[in-house]
Amino acid sequence: MAVTGEKLVATAGMDAQPPPLLRRDEDARAAVADLVRRLGAERVLTHPAALFPYTYDASFNSEAHPGRPDCVVLPRDTQDVVTVMQVANRYHVPVVPRGSASAYSGGAVAHYGGIVVALNVLDRIIEIDADNLQVLCQPGVIHANLNDALAKYGMIFPPDPGSSKIASVGGMTANNSSGMRAVKYGPTLHYVLGIEVVLPTGEVVWTGGEGSKALQSVSGLNLTPLFIMSEGTLGVITQLRLRIIPKPESRGLVVARFDSLEDAAEMTRRIFRGGILPAALEIMDRSAIRAVNIFKPDLKLVECAAMLLVEADGSSAVVADTVGRIEQVARELATSVETATNPKEMESLWAGRAALGAASSLVVPGGTRVGMGEDICVPLKDMPATLRKIAEAAEKRQVAVVLYGHIGSGNVHSAIVVHHTPEEIERAKLLTEDIHALALEYRGTTSGEHGIGVVRRDYADAELGAAVTIMRQMQRSLDPNGIMNPGKKLPFADPAVVGT
Repeated sequence: MAVTGEKLVATAGMDAQPPPLLRRDEDARAAVADLVRRLGAERVLTHPAALFPYTYDASFNSEAHPGRPDCVVLPRDTQDVVTVMQVANRYHVPVVPRGSASAYSGGAVAHYGGIVVALNVLDRIIEIDADNLQVLCQPGVIHANLNDALAKYGMIFPPDPGSSKIASVGGMTANNSSGMRAVKYGPTLHYVLGIEVVLPTGEVVWTGGEGSKALQSVSGLNLTPLFIMSEGTLGVITQLRLRIIPKPESRGLVVARFDSLEDAAEMTRRIFRGGILPAALEIMDRSAIRAVNIFKPDLKLVECAAMLLVEADGSSAVVADTVGRIEQVARELATSVETATNPKEMESLWAGRAALGAASSLVVPGGTRVGMGEDICVPLKDMPATLRKIAEAAEKRQVAVVLYGHIGSGNVHSAIVVHHTPEEIERAKLLTEDIHALALEYRGTTSGEHGIGVVRRDYADAELGAAVTIMRQMQRSLDPNGIMNPGKKLPFADPAVVGT
């Protein structure tokens, strides 16, 4: 049985009744009618069947607490978004920007009604300027499609989320996505040179210099990072100027297996201390290896306490040297080591890691993976202890969990798998709280890349302290009527609705 009477930070707010009233029904109806007049009925969805797909994202939270919008707008261009914001601001109706909705945070769901702006329809690559190492595009462009287009110029957009085939660059920017190659290339933040954003008042501004093609500038205040990672709480991104880089000529991979998590962490430490900066540095623990072997038994992964996948990229000479140095470090600690520089061999070695998303749910026959506490980030040296304590907490809660992550940047992914019963869901919630508490205990963060949304917003005060007050002041200065994705990223400030 689940332990009762324990505090649930992440889900307590959504379970509170009644929810805060953030718009009046009559104002919402007036706003929808105004939008239909201005944009046309074909661009403003109102039928319940048409609205239904927009009531969820990939999170369990949205399954438990779907949010039905009053309408969904399919904008054709920036001016359509301006119209939305002007109408919403006039009637004080919430606006929820939405891309591919592949996040686990509930951030793209209209929990409090209002207008969803479907930015996935703005999916045009406007200009590839390879000579100036940048591309101009709309927010709905899919990450994989962007890199396919850039490949013709020998270029890439380096951030590499696991959901590349569905993640939009607008959503990646709003959440500051990172992924497996963040250890070398960093998160999306490092590649956004400027954005066109429609403010809650309907005003359009460019950050990073209007019309600029400079790769660096110290002119004015740097507003671009203010909107990156804001999760739609400050404005609607309608265009992005992104930095691109030459595609590495070659890649190589070292796979090392260990009898202990500590040895895997020690190898990570020695790699960095040895002056090596890998392109990717991933860890799979025993639970992840077992999950992959259930899903793809033909891979025949060797079961061990931990497996590291360390990738190098660059020129062929650099890759050969780097792979050799990584292999030397691995052989000092690992029980077995494999290397590959041939693309087909590398694909085979990466296959287990790539399968984890689908494989996780199979560890429990008839089970389902629920997106709850899958994304904490801790200091590198605390990664082994964190993985061990999550496993212990899962055993205590009698919940299955599959553990893996970006050990090179301290990002831990916990795939929680349950039968879809009230009792097991309750235990999963308690495990989620355990995982988030561990992140704060180890001086980490409750989300390294997947976003805050509603599922982690109520940890803000514990994690960010007095800075939350400054953040709210910034929000009010840009959004005096509080219409931008309310209830996301930060808890409500009004004591009367704290926890909603």
